[in-house]
Amino acid sequence: MPVESGSSAASRQAKQKRKSHSLSIRRTNSTEQDRGGLQRDLMESQDSKLPVSLRSNLLDLFGQIEREFENLHIENLELRREIETLNDRLAAEGQTLEGGDLAKGALKTKASHSTSQLSQKLRTTYKASTSKIVSSFKTTTSRAVCQLLKEYAGHRDGIWDLSVSRTGPLVLGTASADHSAMLWSIETGKCLLKYVGHQGSVNSIKFHPTEQMALTASGDQTAHIWRYMVQLPTPTPSAILLTVKSMRASSSPQQQQQPPPYEEDGELSDREEPDGEGEGPSECPCVRVAATTLRSHQGVVIAADWLVGGRQVVTASWDRAANLYDVETSELVHSLTGHDQELTHCCTHPSQRLVVTSSRDTTFRLWDFRDPGPAIHSVNVFQGHTDTVTSAVFTAGDNVVSGSDDRTVKVWDLKNMRSPIATIRTDSAVNRISVSVNQRVIALPHDNRQVRLFDMSGVRLARLPRSNRQGHRRMVCCTTWGEDSASCNLFSCGFDRQAIGWNINIPALLQEK
Repeated sequence: MPVESGSSAASRQAKQKRKSHSLSIRRTNSTEQDRGGLQRDLMESQDSKLPVSLRSNLLDLFGQIEREFENLHIENLELRREIETLNDRLAAEGQTLEGGDLAKGALKTKASHSTSQLSQKLRTTYKASTSKIVSSFKTTTSRAVCQLLKEYAGHRDGIWDLSVSRTGPLVLGTASADHSAMLWSIETGKCLLKYVGHQGSVNSIKFHPTEQMALTASGDQTAHIWRYMVQLPTPTPSAILLTVKSMRASSSPQQQQQPPPYEEDGELSDREEPDGEGEGPSECPCVRVAATTLRSHQGVVIAADWLVGGRQVVTASWDRAANLYDVETSELVHSLTGHDQELTHCCTHPSQRLVVTSSRDTTFRLWDFRDPGPAIHSVNVFQGHTDTVTSAVFTAGDNVVSGSDDRTVKVWDLKNMRSPIATIRTDSAVNRISVSVNQRVIALPHDNRQVRLFDMSGVRLARLPRSNRQGHRRMVCCTTWGEDSASCNLFSCGFDRQAIGWNINIPALLQEK
């Protein structure tokens, strides 16, 4: 018998390998019903040191990859057919074909005057319809100069709301989940007064338009009106010098090498966890009794505000109702019902008897009390969002700005509120927003620890700086403008237990726009 040479044996092994490879290729063209049998045949026919279960899993994974490539191939074919259809349309509208071979891409255009006008019109329309949306995501250079000036720390839990007094002395008020509200000196950051009359989380704080009174809403199902008397401290030259030295030290390389009191994910570090019993807040005088207590809600009172003139207040609750009270008598004047789910916020117009309430039912409602009669003049329901409306606020003009958990902020015109005049799209849920009276700038606090600034047309102006050493480390709950303050004109608060004062400088040219 002839002996098989080494070269012939090698060729036979190569043929067997090609044969097994061709089997695996033919398997990809088989139906789903035959694949299981082929997989078993392949595992039995091929020698491998891998366990049978592992080989089976590998074949399943390769089958999934194959199906993904098949889907991509089908999509590619559909896109090619659409391109050919569009090319045919362009050719029918005035473009000529030279060569006739579409597969090789030999389509050369001779655009007529009408075709160029049509394409230009389409580009202009598309650009106009998407400019407002795209502007929300642009990462261009900031159009406003933002600087952190002061931090107000002393609460033992997250801060839900903050507000600036409307009359002198100018103070900053904060409402916290630690069952207290605090008044702060804006210039020095010192706690001036602490209100501890509530038995639950303090969810909102608003100042009386003309008197030294504050209105707070709480999780204990009540709203309190309490009086305060504070005296602003005068910053001494030594304190100013100490502040300058501390700012210089914070920027030195030695200070930067120290570990920050917060971890990278924004949580408080265990070794630097504040206990809320610092020297400043513990030395604050306390107010323990309210001048007026408003009771009638059957759930958490989430927000409250003064009507123009300060003789009436409105409260919003989780019992799906907003109540209008008389301040002097503490009596319930109106119960505003109609929302299908819990209310999240309420706001009053600065110069008219108008109230806007927002709710988890994805709507906000406009209540009109301008008619002196006993009944409500009109109620308008607006369904512009797809998730919880976290806040809706009036501007100094005839606008309403609403923010939602659907990651959008919308600007509405009171004269025609069928559709928003501007829509701002963001990458995170939006909490209690505020609008600057003088500069007409919207400040957006986000769940992702960011604060962004937009103008009324939806153009992004700036993002407040945030790092390990400045900015919020947790969710930002609220913003408010304090434009009468000499230094800080924007304030923000969050669940990192602190409020921050910012100096926002916007060029005059942007303000005119």
